Amino acid sequence: MVGTSRDASLPVGRAEIVKALATCRWALVGIAILSGVLNILFLTGSFYMLEVYDRVLPSGSIPTLVGLAVIVTILYGFQGIVDMIRGRLLARIGTAVDSQLSGRALQAITRLPLTATGIDSTQPSRDLDIVRNFLAGPGPTALFDLPWIPFYLTICFAFHQAIGWAATIGGLVLVVIALCTEIMSRKPVEAAYTLGRQRGMLSDTFRRNAEVLRAMGMEARVGQSWTEVNDKLAAAQQRCADLNAGLGAISKVTRMLLQSAVLTVGAYLVINGQATGGIIIASSILSARALAPVELAIGQWRPFIATRASWKRLSNVLQNLPLPTAPLDLPPPSRTLSIENLSVAPPAVRVPFVRDATFRVKAGDGLGIIGQSASGKSTLIRAIVGVWAPMNGAVRLDGAAIDQWSADRLGAHIGYLPQELQLFPGTVAQNIARFDPSATPEEVIEAAVAAGVHEMIVRLPDGYETATGENGLALSVGQRQRIGLARALFRKPFLVVLDEPNSNLDADGEAALTNALAGVRLRGGIVIVVAHRPSALIAMNLVLVMANGRVQAFGDKDDILGRVLSPASVAPPPASPAVSDGRPYSQQRGLQNSQAGSA
Repeated sequence: MVGTSRDASLPVGRAEIVKALATCRWALVGIAILSGVLNILFLTGSFYMLEVYDRVLPSGSIPTLVGLAVIVTILYGFQGIVDMIRGRLLARIGTAVDSQLSGRALQAITRLPLTATGIDSTQPSRDLDIVRNFLAGPGPTALFDLPWIPFYLTICFAFHQAIGWAATIGGLVLVVIALCTEIMSRKPVEAAYTLGRQRGMLSDTFRRNAEVLRAMGMEARVGQSWTEVNDKLAAAQQRCADLNAGLGAISKVTRMLLQSAVLTVGAYLVINGQATGGIIIASSILSARALAPVELAIGQWRPFIATRASWKRLSNVLQNLPLPTAPLDLPPPSRTLSIENLSVAPPAVRVPFVRDATFRVKAGDGLGIIGQSASGKSTLIRAIVGVWAPMNGAVRLDGAAIDQWSADRLGAHIGYLPQELQLFPGTVAQNIARFDPSATPEEVIEAAVAAGVHEMIVRLPDGYETATGENGLALSVGQRQRIGLARALFRKPFLVVLDEPNSNLDADGEAALTNALAGVRLRGGIVIVVAHRPSALIAMNLVLVMANGRVQAFGDKDDILGRVLSPASVAPPPASPAVSDGRPYSQQRGLQNSQAGSA
């Protein structure tokens, strides 16, 4: 739910970021103090020149010059130390904010795809990087130095009103340039961000489909869309760069012109006996120092706009991503799974793909879900395992709705094998153990044995320590599927849900799958299998038929399949089938009739 913080009217997402900054408040106070000390030390050069021109040169005193040089050297040393400490503090503030919000950014990466479609769930992580890099860079120093501009202008007025007014007018000109930078940079920067996001999504899509693009010669044709977006992005970035360079050059020229103007005013005052020669040099240095924060702000305006946009996007994401709660720990489920009037739709879709599904299975049951493609089978099981939230109805384990468990606690009781299986970078053992550091070798091997994959794993080059590679590409599709089954069986979860688990298995793999499913039922677990091939239903005792998003039939396997595979739908087998998938012909024909009956 979208809400507000308890102690303020700030939206939750913005309050989280402000809270992260608040943890660094003493570091920010320290930076403010250091900035004050640093800005006072910045007077060293101007007052040194004032003393040299007004004291040393008229008196010709070498000891005075040496003494001033020693003092200036010491002050410049302190200035360097203070500046270094301020920079290190800013870097640590960026790191601290990142550590406070990185967990939330990870939640966005993993949860946004389950709540919305057509979004880049990795954007919050990049936004956090932008915020961190800005906080650790030179941008904030301009913000801390800007309040000291009146201090420098006051000293310029102390020298002479004409010098003070010259510096003030120059500062106002730079402020106008900064405002123009804000107005003119906003749209080009936003356009560049949007195009960069589009290019990133296209690049990721092409990377995931590299085999198809290469095998079917689609690189050039499909790549044309990437080229068009890339060209637009380059043009938008060029506009931003041109604008930034132009306004930056204007600000530099204005500052140099201001220094010359102050020198001119000072020379005029000296000629008329209203100022000394030292004041000319000192006021020139002071005026330049007074306007340096404005010039730095103009130079950092593009990163500032990008950071502001990232801050806003990150706030919106966190606002719409509920903070994880810690509900009361319930006993491990061990009796029933109940589906009550369940309606489910994919993220951001209002029309349900599954409507009013109701059924109940108990410990030791095996349920096979069959039906034509797009009948709602995968949608149903995504709701059962808690991946997609129901629009209506409930999924209950032992009578408790699954949202009464935290995700970590619920996940320990569920084994899930999705249709599009992905392994994570790491070893085979780590993937089977779900990357749990407390997993023991005995538990990993037990899951592998239960899945019938132990012998296959020990034959791999490094056995259980074999690296899977990115997306498991170091293994074959069948090997990945069998390791995914072992992961689903790790630590004997009560509910095991498999989506077409035999789609890439050979005969040995299917036999191991059947034994694994029978083992889950034997130990009192519940198995749910989405199947298109009858061999996956051998170990099941119940069948549910889906069509058009609704449950058409549910009950005993033999009874349901007997009705689905009615004699009227069975044609006599041909004398010699032209195509065989390796199973007995009766099974192949049974699958065809099952699909026909599901229609």
